[in-house]
This record gives sequence, structure tokens and C-alpha cells, in this order.
Amino acid sequence: MSLLSFLIFSPLIGVLVLLFIPKKQENLLKLIGFLATIPAFVVSLNLFFQYRSGLDLSTLSEKLDWIAFKNAIQYGELFTIKYELGVDGFQLVLLVLTAVVAMLAAIASVHIKEEWKGYFMLFLLLETGMLGVFAAENLVLFFLFFEMTLIPTFFLIGKWGYQEKEKAAYSFLIYNGLGSAILLIVIIALFARTGTTNIEALQAIMTSDDPQLLGSISEDLKLGLFIALLVAFGIKLPIFPLHSWMVRVHVQAPPSIVMIHSGILLKIGAYGLIRFGLGIFPEQFTSLAVLLAVLGVINLLYGAFLAFVQKDFKMVLAYSSISHMGIVLIGLGALNEAGIQGAVFQVVSHGLISALLFFLVGVFYERTQTTEFEKLGGMAKAMPLTAGFLLAGGMASLGLPGMSGFVSEFMAFLGLFKEMPVLAAVGALGIIMTAVYLLRAVLGITYGTANWQWYGAKDLRTVEFVPAIVLLALILLIGVYPNILSEPLQSTLEFIMLRIGG
Repeated sequence: MSLLSFLIFSPLIGVLVLLFIPKKQENLLKLIGFLATIPAFVVSLNLFFQYRSGLDLSTLSEKLDWIAFKNAIQYGELFTIKYELGVDGFQLVLLVLTAVVAMLAAIASVHIKEEWKGYFMLFLLLETGMLGVFAAENLVLFFLFFEMTLIPTFFLIGKWGYQEKEKAAYSFLIYNGLGSAILLIVIIALFARTGTTNIEALQAIMTSDDPQLLGSISEDLKLGLFIALLVAFGIKLPIFPLHSWMVRVHVQAPPSIVMIHSGILLKIGAYGLIRFGLGIFPEQFTSLAVLLAVLGVINLLYGAFLAFVQKDFKMVLAYSSISHMGIVLIGLGALNEAGIQGAVFQVVSHGLISALLFFLVGVFYERTQTTEFEKLGGMAKAMPLTAGFLLAGGMASLGLPGMSGFVSEFMAFLGLFKEMPVLAAVGALGIIMTAVYLLRAVLGITYGTANWQWYGAKDLRTVEFVPAIVLLALILLIGVYPNILSEPLQSTLEFIMLRIGG
């Protein structure tokens, strides 16, 4: 097994081991569930540092014969589907992000109360799907890994979530299932017209002046396929008004799964728009850039205003995620290097910040059984360390200089101000609102009217320190030294700019 395949499928080793462990041995189940996430973390981090030292990522590519249609032998390589894996700088960064968040979410799973065996088997299957999504070099393989993330997430929400967990799980499945169906239609159409699902080949074919196609692809069909792609990944991102399912999931799913959902799964939508939207349909993407920027501003303002009127911190963070995903759309809509780099930074930055905040929400809920502002208050005295991390996470989310949120927001808006200054000025209101609702929520919990019944609550346990410290350290590292991301992303940004004629 080559390195990328091992990286992707290593969590399944844990699944196999868990099969043979009795359900009653909870401590052993927890240990194996956590240990199974370590190989992917070690391999991805090692590849990241090797890449920064000069490793040629193309040497990691894998290609094996997989599916061939017998009646299409006359076309040679056409109408064959291969098992293809590969990474560029952007994909490698997302693989590291996935491995880190999954490992920390496994630690945060200490708050799960029952059926550890089933929980971790589904958890590790979900991690495999996420890793595969970011390494697939073939649309069919990408789709299979994409689908692999849906079923485990459905059961993890529906079985281990809160009061309305079944409703949230079915909402998740219906919306994302619809997105998957639309994505499948796009893949089938491209395969039928071009005879390939290789992403690199499609990028060349769709912008060639003399494409070698078995069937012509009109400009109208290209536009229609891109709009379908925008809807499919727009559900995942999510783009207003395709967002209601996500709010339910963030409120009802267990914190460890929300860490993964907000930190990684939502980013698949942004990844799809960048890699497939910009990569395969650059002309159509350019023609709808203004629409994307407008949708981004709507997301930003809509999420910010609704977050402001919430009384539950989980609801605030749910609408905050909608708002912050608007910054991704704003950066992409700018169609310049600063904007696109800001969008990519926001994908990584929000993945870390949201994972930290939802982890801390889980800690508070574990102690108090509530996340409502009116019932929480004065937690800086009862749980000073947890409150301190919460304050730091809130500052990162509102874009405090020196933290990752500032870098991504600054670059995205810099790009938009260059192209659409009026729209950027309107969108800047969302940044102001972000500071308002986050300070209102965070300060209300930490320094609000004290609720004396929480004064006996235990602060962060030793095992809970790890996710909090690691996530905050990464947020600060990117904020202070953004080159740690911009250098690996440079080749990807150059390729994108070349596609759109920048």
C-alpha cells in the first residue's frame, strides 16, 4: 500500500481492531478509537514538513486500473475509471487540518456516555471518507468518499445527539442527499461527454480551444453544469437559503461531531467550489463572480444578524458559521489573488476556530447541562481556564489581529475592495456585527451575572487541555506566521490565477 492510500485508510485499521473488542471494555475502546487517528496525523504532518523542505508532491500520486466498460475498448483510455490519488499544496493543507481536527475530536469524545464501540467505528469511517475526499484525483472516487461521510454522520447525529437529534439527522441526510444527487448528475454528464472523470484531464478539456470530445459541450451546458455544481456544494457550505439543516446539526449533534462537521465537512463545499468550480469551469465561474460575491455578503450579514438575536450559545455559533462561510464566497467572488488566498485561509482558519469553540461549548454543557446565556454567567470565576480559552476563541473568530481570523478576513475583503468597493463596504457591516454578537455572547458567559450553582463546576480536565491548547496554538501560529500556509498554497493560487486569466 502506497503512502496516500495508507494515510486515507489507516483509520479503518482501528475499525477492524474494534470489531474484536467487547462492548464492556470502555477504556480500551476509547484508547483504540483515539490511537487509530494518530497514523493519519503523523503521516500528513510529516508530508507537510517534507513539502516545505522541497518534496515534489507529484511523486505521491497513485493510479491503478479500476473500472472499464467493455463496449468502450475502441476508445482506448476513454470511458475507463481509475483509482487515482494525488495532492497539491491546498489538498495537503486540508489533509493536515482533517487529521488534526479528527484526532482532537476523538479526545473530545470523552463526553460521549454510551456505546463507545459503535461510536468509534462510525467515527473512524467518517475520518476515512473525509481524508479520501481531499486526496481523490477522480470525480467518481471523490463522489464515493463524499458519500462515505454522509452515512456515519447521520448515525452519529441521530444516535448520540441531543433532544431533537433524529430531526437534525434526517434534515442533514435529506439536504446533503439532494446535493449528492445533483453532484452525481454533473459527474455523469461530464463523463458521458468527455469519456473521463480524471480531474486534471477535465481541467484541460473544458478550456481547450480544440477539445477532443466524443460529444460537444455547449456554453449553455457548461453554465448549467456549473450552476448545478454551485447548488450541490452550496448546500454543503452552506449558502443562504440552503442553510437550515446546518443550524439543526450544530445545535443537536454531540460536540465532538460538531467539531468535525463545522471544522471539516462544511469545508468540503468550499473545496469543491475552488477545485472543481474554478478548476473545471473557470469561464462560467468568472461570469457568475458578482453573484458569488453578493451571496457571500448575504451570508455574512444574514448569519451575523441572526446570531445577534440568539440566546443560546450553540445557536450563536451555528449562525456564526453561516456568516463566516460568506467570507469564503466573498474572497472567491473577488477573482483576484488576495481574495482567493483569503478564501482559502478562511477555510483553514474557520476550521480551527469553530472546532475550538464547539469543543468549549461541549465542556460547558457537560458541567451545567445548558448553553443559554441567562443560565450561564460569571464562568470566569467558576471555570477560569475554560472561560479564558473561550475568550481567546471569541477574539479569533471576530478577527483580532495576531490570530488566523484576521488574516483570512483582511485578505478576502482586500480582494473584494479592489473589484467591488461598494459591495465590500456593505459586507464590512457584517464584520462589525460579528464583533457585537461574539462579545455579547462570550462576555455574557464569562463576566455576566454570576450563577452561584456553577461555582462547584470542575475546570478543564487534563485530557480536555489537549484540544484547547493545540487548536489555540495553531490559530495563533497562522495569525503570527501566515507564511506557514501561504507558501504551500502558492502553487495552487498560481494555477487558479492562470485559469481565470489573472
